[in-house]
Amino acid sequence: MYRELSNLLMYGSLDEDSILYKVGEITREYEAGNYDETDLKRKIKEQLKRLLALATEYGFDKNLWHNYIAFFVMTNENPFSLTCEKNKITKGTVTQIVQEDFSTIRRIFFYDFSEMEKDLGINSFSLISNYQAVEKNKSIYNWNVSNKVQKLSIELEEAEDDKEFYERIIEFYSAYGVGLFGLNKAFRIEENPLGGISFNAINNMDQVVLDDLVGYELQKKALVENTEAFVKGCKANNVLLYGDSGTGKSTSIKAIVNQYYDSGLRMIEIYKHQFKHLASIISTIKNRNYKFIIYMDDLSFEENEIEYKFLKAVIEGGVETKPDNILIYATSNRRHLIKESWNDKDDHTNQDDIHHSDTVEEKLSLVHRFGVTIGYSKPMPKEYFNIVLTLAKRAGIEMDEEELKLEANRWEMSHGGISGRTAQQFINHLMYQQSK
Repeated sequence: MYRELSNLLMYGSLDEDSILYKVGEITREYEAGNYDETDLKRKIKEQLKRLLALATEYGFDKNLWHNYIAFFVMTNENPFSLTCEKNKITKGTVTQIVQEDFSTIRRIFFYDFSEMEKDLGINSFSLISNYQAVEKNKSIYNWNVSNKVQKLSIELEEAEDDKEFYERIIEFYSAYGVGLFGLNKAFRIEENPLGGISFNAINNMDQVVLDDLVGYELQKKALVENTEAFVKGCKANNVLLYGDSGTGKSTSIKAIVNQYYDSGLRMIEIYKHQFKHLASIISTIKNRNYKFIIYMDDLSFEENEIEYKFLKAVIEGGVETKPDNILIYATSNRRHLIKESWNDKDDHTNQDDIHHSDTVEEKLSLVHRFGVTIGYSKPMPKEYFNIVLTLAKRAGIEMDEEELKLEANRWEMSHGGISGRTAQQFINHLMYQQSK
């Protein structure tokens, strides 16, 4: 296998700590014949343990080696795979190079470990060729990746020859993309010690849908219309969802990402202290074949905070036009985002600021950079009880309607007041009580 790996060109340059590279080194030692049996067995067990850990993380099943090679192909970002993400490449020298690579990868995919197992007296590779995963728990596995890995792995197993193997991979790239952004729906930003950033996938995002949010039909409609225009390549606006806490602003955005993930929508969550990296984030994602929502939750600024200037610069675009595949969706409990004081309304109390009214306008103008603003207000008592009744019915809670309303009223008075969040917390409480 190590000779095969050394022949890879576009898919070469393997990370020396990767499972594939390490297994290649194991086969090199074995085929050379100058190995210590105990040490080689130890090295095999180390890599199989890593492979099992990866299988647990992503819910791999059946032939773990095939799953792993499919995963390797899916996550390998190179000039060819990134181009295939946008356009299927059918001609040119690069296709000949990659076809040779995929012929090699196919041989690695079907590599026969049986002779090595026989000589070493082990059955480790045979065991993982028909692996039975534990019961698939969606709270454990990254299902965004798992389903795609299983699909591609089976398709590659069924490919009759090198040509079909190649075609199935480029079809996958065309349909789903490649790498981190192709496989996952949501990300957070992590700053590294050298001042740069990396994207970390959010594997346990709520599987909420818009119908889970009871009421707020006009708000959901406005959000859907703007997002649909965006994913279809039409002009769309940045969106600000503002209003009382617990009314479903964040839930609406998560639901939108879940709804349009298959249409190429992705979300990057960013916090206020990371706004200085906005330009770098946009530079990284602007040429990818996805639509990105940069998501800012609970956005607001105190009087002395200046991070809003970074946000204004990004929204306005500066000299460089803002990419068409990026929008900003934000939630806030404040209508105007930046804290105002009574002094802001009186020029005479701000004598150090000659053009104080201009300063105030600069602060308040941020909200006008959002083309769509959607208000989420606390529900009226009747609406609150309707939310409670709807959620109770969905949860299968059997209780007299009047008693349910009475208990819901008692709950909200001691748990933060009327809101959709309070209603859900009350239903969670009832579900626990009934389970005892």
